[in-house]
Amino acid sequence: MNTDTPLLFRPMPLRGLTLPNRLVLAPMMQYRAENGFATDWHLAHYGKFALGGFGVVMTEVVSVEKAGRITHGDLGLWSDEFIPGLKRVTDFIHSQGALAAIQIGHSGRKASSQRVWEGGGPLTAADAANGEAPWTPRGPSDLPYGPEFPKPHALTIPEIEELIIKFGEAVARADRAGFDIVEIHGAHGYLISSFLSPVTNNRQDAYGGDLSRRMKFALDVTTAIRANWPSHKPLFFRISIEDGAGKEGWSLEDSLAIAPLLAERGVDIIDCSSGGINGSPTVQNSIKGLGYQVPYAEQIKNAAKVPSMAVGLILYPQQAEDVVQSGQSDLIAVGRQALYDPFWPLHALQALAPDATFKHWNESSGWWLQRRANAIAKFGLAPSGEPLPK
Repeated sequence: MNTDTPLLFRPMPLRGLTLPNRLVLAPMMQYRAENGFATDWHLAHYGKFALGGFGVVMTEVVSVEKAGRITHGDLGLWSDEFIPGLKRVTDFIHSQGALAAIQIGHSGRKASSQRVWEGGGPLTAADAANGEAPWTPRGPSDLPYGPEFPKPHALTIPEIEELIIKFGEAVARADRAGFDIVEIHGAHGYLISSFLSPVTNNRQDAYGGDLSRRMKFALDVTTAIRANWPSHKPLFFRISIEDGAGKEGWSLEDSLAIAPLLAERGVDIIDCSSGGINGSPTVQNSIKGLGYQVPYAEQIKNAAKVPSMAVGLILYPQQAEDVVQSGQSDLIAVGRQALYDPFWPLHALQALAPDATFKHWNESSGWWLQRRANAIAKFGLAPSGEPLPK
């Protein structure tokens, strides 16, 4: 790598680590855990993105308590028993030169749900008959997620304090499992997000009411996590910059207010998402266009003066390069496009720096692909198999 290398692929120092490049696999729920445990499926799933060239491979959200799962298929980290399965994943990610990140969170009032491809609604008697019984969600208030969802248990102050401890204990386990980066999931209407939003938090105590009290749970969790997470390891925080409830909900102005407070407590990167307080953020945001959340990342970085990560329909190499080159964000998270093409970073490097060819691929594949490229070039074909431009 040199000064001609696209910025997207230059290493980035962060706290005590160096990220190999500016590309992060966005956290995406998979619902494939078995009683909270990672399996061979997770090793293969996350391993392919390390092979594909992502500098940071981030897991889906991992729950700090059993009641904090969204579905029966969620990963857990409420016990030391979960460490070995996750350690297999981080060991392989590291073997490919990438960093391993874990998203930590709690489902809140969205708990006890079906997997999305099973309907995504609340668990029913039929689900219970198939071995997946419902449980009582927990939230800041007793406001259900939807008309068909159960009323959540409104957490008491002692229960909130116990949960904060569980967040700290979970990240200590994440460290032992070999993760390099932790991201706190404070977005999309899950527990932390529902404490932040006035739409879902109607408390009138230390954890609800005005903005400062609604922010208290998020800030207390961050403090507990930073205290249990090694000082040389980075900490991210994902937030819905706007939660999708309009003027009544959490706003951009609120996000600009909390971002510096999170940074004061040791957050290094704000992961800028949106929506989710009253529905699926994927559905809510699907019509907003390419790079629809990049302006949020720009606001956090340049107005709140906190480093940011952009996500949301970032599909093309030059699109991603332009975002970091323009200073709109420090990192790029790629989600569904990575599911479509797990080798997106390596393909992006070839697109932005054609002379890179296959030398940055792992040698087992690159050796073969370079020779294939040399052979098909004789027929006027690019390494992708497409006709060379005339």
